[in-house]
Amino acid sequence: MIGSFRNFAKTKFAGLLVFIMIIPFVFWGMGSMFSSGNTNNIAKINNINISTQDFIDHINKSNIPEKTIRANLDNNIIEELLSTLISSTLLEQEIKDLNIIISKKILSKKIKTNKNFFDEDGNFDRIKYEKFLLENNQSAPGFEFRLKDRELQKKLFDYIGAGTSTPSFLAKKMFIEENQKIEVEYINLANFYKKKNEITEKEIKDFLNENEDQLKIEYIDFEYAIINPKNLIGVDEFNQAFFDKIDEIEMNISNNLDLKSILSSSDIKTINVENFRYSQEKSNIEKKIFESKNIKFDIFEDENNYIIYKISKLEKRSPDLSDIDLKNEIIDLISQRNKFNYNKELFDKINNKKFNDNDFVLMGKNNINSLVLNSVRDNKKFEINSVELLYSLPPKSFTLISDEKNNTYLARILKIMTLDRIEDDKKFKEYISKQNSNTRNNILKSYDLLLNEKYNVVLNQKTIERVKNFFK
Repeated sequence: MIGSFRNFAKTKFAGLLVFIMIIPFVFWGMGSMFSSGNTNNIAKINNINISTQDFIDHINKSNIPEKTIRANLDNNIIEELLSTLISSTLLEQEIKDLNIIISKKILSKKIKTNKNFFDEDGNFDRIKYEKFLLENNQSAPGFEFRLKDRELQKKLFDYIGAGTSTPSFLAKKMFIEENQKIEVEYINLANFYKKKNEITEKEIKDFLNENEDQLKIEYIDFEYAIINPKNLIGVDEFNQAFFDKIDEIEMNISNNLDLKSILSSSDIKTINVENFRYSQEKSNIEKKIFESKNIKFDIFEDENNYIIYKISKLEKRSPDLSDIDLKNEIIDLISQRNKFNYNKELFDKINNKKFNDNDFVLMGKNNINSLVLNSVRDNKKFEINSVELLYSLPPKSFTLISDEKNNTYLARILKIMTLDRIEDDKKFKEYISKQNSNTRNNILKSYDLLLNEKYNVVLNQKTIERVKNFFK
């Protein structure tokens, strides 16, 4: 829980390789956390066994802090890490089956043509290469091994997507569809929503009764103190004597000593807080204590201070409407619900063909605006997902869209002005490349399905639970 002032090593992001079969996590770096492990199998891919030791080695190489893993056990971090290992094993097997290789000569050329290792004259500089390895705490064999793995996987994906060439008519079709102009009429729905000041006391009470359990507010009573070198040991610097005292405080917390007893040898005053409920206006320290309410007695860092706290009471209560801020929060919730219900009802009418041009004109009266969208990337008025939605619909369509400020609009597509010809050759070439990329991605998705059929993956759930127990 304590450590950033004592951690003089540089931390780095350890990006887990993104495979086509999984979406991995990205966390902060760490050192080895296991030195040995049970050799029972944790997974099996066809006839290939993945042992617990293989998985432990994979965790160690991922450089994820033990604290981070422990904090995310309920978020399936162990399963995600195992997925990355299974994915890499599948790719290794595919590379082996297809006899894909990369020679030492090619590997050496890859390193020597990396511009990060060039000198001012554009030549490979061995000293720059070695400096890079030192700064990143890597050995040359380790770096070259990982580079070889990446290149083999790249060759695999190149092999899978080999020969993909998009016919020009498909690129032209995409170019025209994304660059045609669309004339749109729209109505801001803000004027149709019930105003907050029109929400009655009865509506508020009915809303509370309907959502009694969900709306209960958590309150806590706690006591805390701010600790720094000045008030703990009488100096301004974070020295060893200060950290020794912090270690002693941590030990006393683990022994559940009284907060005032822990601080009795110093002149540090405690602060008592009662009936605290979370809101953005509260102090950062008190909000952090509330966020840590599941740990009743603890110490944590806050900028250049340490905060020791002890929670004495935690309870849930029904909202107190005499609290003006709380009442306004409830009104906000009711307002959002009303907007959602109005939008849903309108959207259902559109989907069920019960909304037409006359309804649109009647709703808009004198408040109908219009504009022309110049391409699928034209997001000057509406947010980009809404623009893409408009470009996916035919003329005379109705839909609901929004802008970057979360205002909602009812939109009608008046007409679509299709391009007669393509004049910008450079721009068109970009679309050939884009369509090639789309085709390649579709091939990779098909390859993903092939792998699912080709390999049978069996997990040993008991071994997975045993690994999780290491962190509990």
